[in-house]
Amino acid sequence: QVQFVESGGDLVQPGGSLRLSCAASGFTFSTNDMDWYRQAPGKQRELVARITIGGSTIYPHAVKDRFTISRENAKNTLYLQMNSLKPEDTAVYYCHTTLGFQGYWGRGTQVTVSS
Repeated sequence: QVQFVESGGDLVQPGGSLRLSCAASGFTFSTNDMDWYRQAPGKQRELVARITIGGSTIYPHAVKDRFTISRENAKNTLYLQMNSLKPEDTAVYYCHTTLGFQGYWGRGTQVTVSS
């Protein structure tokens, strides 16, 4: 079955950096667009970054120029490099893809930005 295992979340000071990883299995990773979402306490889950099978990327304004999504198809792994982190980036970060009409999520990894 489809599985994602996210890792790399941590407590980091404002201005710091983190690199998240998502190991995917159970489907053909290289032929799917992939997303990172995040959910902060009391808020809706929101898209953080998307990478297409062709390598095109999409970012919302809140993270553009600070976050970079990438993929390594040979390792079935998705990455999110996060720089210049802010307290408002604090959230659980999730890996996501859609197969047909079904969306799949990982369990997430906690990112906390605080001094």
